[in-house]
Amino acid sequence: MGKLTFLMLNFALLWWWSSIPSPGACSGNQTDRLALGSFRNAMREDPLGVLSSWNDSTHHCEWQGVSCSKRHPGRVTSLVLRSQGLGGFLSPHIGNLSFMRVLVLSNNSFHGEIPPQIGNLLRLRELNLINNSFDGPIPSNLSHCSSLEILILINNQLVGRIHSNLGSLPRLTGLGLANNNLVGPIPPSIGNLSLLQKLSLSHNALHGEIPEELSRLERLVFFQLSFNKLIGEIPPGIFNISSMLAFYVGYNQLRASFPSDMGTTLPFLSELGAPSNLFTGTIPPSLTNVTGLRGVFLFNNSFRGPIPKNLGRLTGLHVLSLSYNQLQDDLSFISSLANCSNLEYLIMESNLIHGSLPRSISNLSASVEVISMRSNPIHGSIPSALGNLFNLSVLILANTFLTDRIPDSIGGLYSLQELQLSANMFTGEIPPSIGNMTLLNALDLHSNNFQGYLPRSLGNCKQLTCLDLSNNNLIGTVPVEILSLFSLSIFFSLAHNNLSGSLPLQVGSLKNLAMIDLSYNRLTGLIPASISECLSLRWLYLEANSFHGQIPQSLRPLRALEELDLSNNTFSGPIPSFLTELALLEYLNLSFNELEGQVPKAGVFLNASAVSVSGNRELCGGVPSLKLPLCKLPRSKKSCSTKAIVISVVAGSLLCLALLVLCLSIFFYGKRKQMTTDASTKLSLEHPFLRISYDELLRATERFSESNLIGKGRYSMVYKGILDSGETVAVKVLNLMQRGALRSFVSECRTLGTIRHRNLVKILSVCSSADFRGNDFKALIYEFMANESLEEWLHPGTTRRDDESGQSRNLRLVQRLNIAIDIAIAIEYLHKGCCPPIVHGDLKPSNVLLDNDMVTRVGDFGLAKIISTVSGEAIGIQDSTSTAVKGSIGYVPPEYGMGHKVSTLGDAYSYGILLLEIFTGKRPTEEAFGAHLNLHSFVQTALSDRALDVVDLRLLSEADDQQQEIMIGDCAALVLEVGVACSMDSPRDRMDVTRAIKELYSIKASYETK
Repeated sequence: MGKLTFLMLNFALLWWWSSIPSPGACSGNQTDRLALGSFRNAMREDPLGVLSSWNDSTHHCEWQGVSCSKRHPGRVTSLVLRSQGLGGFLSPHIGNLSFMRVLVLSNNSFHGEIPPQIGNLLRLRELNLINNSFDGPIPSNLSHCSSLEILILINNQLVGRIHSNLGSLPRLTGLGLANNNLVGPIPPSIGNLSLLQKLSLSHNALHGEIPEELSRLERLVFFQLSFNKLIGEIPPGIFNISSMLAFYVGYNQLRASFPSDMGTTLPFLSELGAPSNLFTGTIPPSLTNVTGLRGVFLFNNSFRGPIPKNLGRLTGLHVLSLSYNQLQDDLSFISSLANCSNLEYLIMESNLIHGSLPRSISNLSASVEVISMRSNPIHGSIPSALGNLFNLSVLILANTFLTDRIPDSIGGLYSLQELQLSANMFTGEIPPSIGNMTLLNALDLHSNNFQGYLPRSLGNCKQLTCLDLSNNNLIGTVPVEILSLFSLSIFFSLAHNNLSGSLPLQVGSLKNLAMIDLSYNRLTGLIPASISECLSLRWLYLEANSFHGQIPQSLRPLRALEELDLSNNTFSGPIPSFLTELALLEYLNLSFNELEGQVPKAGVFLNASAVSVSGNRELCGGVPSLKLPLCKLPRSKKSCSTKAIVISVVAGSLLCLALLVLCLSIFFYGKRKQMTTDASTKLSLEHPFLRISYDELLRATERFSESNLIGKGRYSMVYKGILDSGETVAVKVLNLMQRGALRSFVSECRTLGTIRHRNLVKILSVCSSADFRGNDFKALIYEFMANESLEEWLHPGTTRRDDESGQSRNLRLVQRLNIAIDIAIAIEYLHKGCCPPIVHGDLKPSNVLLDNDMVTRVGDFGLAKIISTVSGEAIGIQDSTSTAVKGSIGYVPPEYGMGHKVSTLGDAYSYGILLLEIFTGKRPTEEAFGAHLNLHSFVQTALSDRALDVVDLRLLSEADDQQQEIMIGDCAALVLEVGVACSMDSPRDRMDVTRAIKELYSIKASYETK
């Protein structure tokens, strides 16, 4: 829950100062110019060209970011270069700018140590180096800067201790050293900073106790020590700093209790954050006197006793998070919270709160979004009035003692995205009204006593990603409406019920799903062949049912499988050899079936601890540790081998075989042109997959009419066509006069002929023949994508076709996320699901297609390369005389231009640029970027403080209010960070697509739960 993270107040304070009189001199003027020149020369990166104005033709006081004294002409008083993408080290000559008062270099890419010469700037008032990569220690002679008022070094890579002499800066009001690698104790001398207002030391490795001397900081308003290794008690005097607004000490090992009168001694407190410590005692009742309190974060401690009464006095309260303590109280405090008109989060998990849910829960503020009381001894039933909280997005009442039926009124929670009522004692049927919650992402009702049939109305929950109804007493069949929920992607379990009948064919719709658990039911029949479409499956549990037949070949495409349990069924026949090809399989249970024959000795079967085949009496062989009997030798080893080969060939895909033959024939195109034409023509008649002639394609496309032209590429033109059968297809016609077209055709044939994935275009046929003039003709026939390419959605042009309503189409945030995830999944499959791996080589919006359901299909494999698993090199039909960079301008990784071989990290770069394009709406080749900027650096420099400036404005237009606009902007910014990480110049610095998928799923889940 993103809103539960602690707020880091910034140090953006407005300071006033007067000039420090000092005699000016021409030599000082020249000294400053030379110092600035040294600063410029130390820069290795200047993507925005900010230092281009720093030249001999202008006075240095006119250089960008530089300000000079009016009383002392030519003397530099300020250098401010925020968020300019500058990279390099900070020149030690900076210490020669003796009149410097303000030095701000925040949000850049400086590295190396902070030069100790900075201690020579005796007039310096503000030093702000936040968000860089400075390393090394904090210069000890910063203590010489006696005029320093603001010192911010947050979010760097500084090491070592905090010098005690920082306590000798008498004018310091803000000290920010958070997010570094600092160690050692907090210096007691910091207590000497009598003017200090903000202290931020979080996210380091500081240890020891909090010094008692900090109690002397009487003007402190912001106190942040979270995420360190601090121990001991908080000095009592700190609770007497009456000016305190924000108090954060979470994620340490602090102990003892809070003073009972802290609500009186800290009257202006707005944020109280002390989670994940060892605090004991009671939560001070006096906190209810702090009427300005907005957030209380005390979870994961050992607080005991009652919850403070009169919480309703905290009218500004937004978050109350007291989970994982030992609080003992009834639920009467809920009635008082009705007065908290701004309450959004009520988190009380894992305590000893008892009693029944009061009807007054419906009186909570309409702003309440999250109620979680998991793992408390709550009893009784859910009051029907709970359905009045129409803005509630998360309701978690799992692992309590609730009974009776779930009221039908719960269906009134139209905004609900997560409902967890598992591990209770609910009875009756699952209310069909749950189907009204069309925004629901997660539904967990496992381990109750629900009876009756599965409600078909759950099919209305089109955004459901996780569904767990296991461990109940449900009967009937598995509704096809639930199996048609394409959104299910994380978890689907109906285990331990009394479901019967066969598993419907619609299980193939669960193309994104990672886990299916249907174990311990009474399901019968065969495993549907459509399960082969579930290419994202990692865990499949079908044990303890009555499935029969052979273990189907339809499991073969499930290359992502990590665990497969088919035990306690009636499967028969041999163990299929394809199970040895599932490289990720770590657990396989085939026990207690009727399998027979030899157990394989490859793949997962080499690890006896990962495989169970017991209870199959007719099995033999396998590794010795399985302790199975030896297999009898066949009478004719040769005949058996020949038979196995024939079976293997027949069982293979005719399309793949045809494509292979075709590619082999085309390979010798230059030497035997006429033979190739004849062979391919015969091939088109011999195989049913290839029985699409030139004449039929001519009719299908209305003689390749321009009105049917839907795309143009480097080597081809794509037409919409309607075959004689009535099927609508896309016909890609190769321009064989274009150099490289034949290689592109062969590459696409050989690639698409060996791969299958729901997010890759599906090739239906090929046509290699001659046109009516006798010229060679080659075309690829694909599924038709009704929603065209991503290019048409991101960059509407004069040819854009509007939807039926007449409105120009636009992709919403979640749609863009889904598209981005689908593309990454497709590329991951090419890189890791194919053997040998395949590099796409030309990722861009025009090669990303969208079907009727807006499911993403990556296409155009004309530049694809198969990577040798032995050498790691790209293999394929190459033009030995060509040194041109393959790919599209703007998407090609920089190393390809330097002669590096194609690689999966090259695809990662192209994907990163594509991701940035999807969420900014800007092409990587826009003229506005100029010669010194590209889409990567344009986004990277904006992310630190002006991310909304680069987010596609069409995304922000879907917001209903400013808060939602901020949420959309924040989510898009996180996605852009992934895009930047994937498109780093150096291959070794890039995020790969597997990591990108995880990050994007996490971003999506976080956004959808807000």
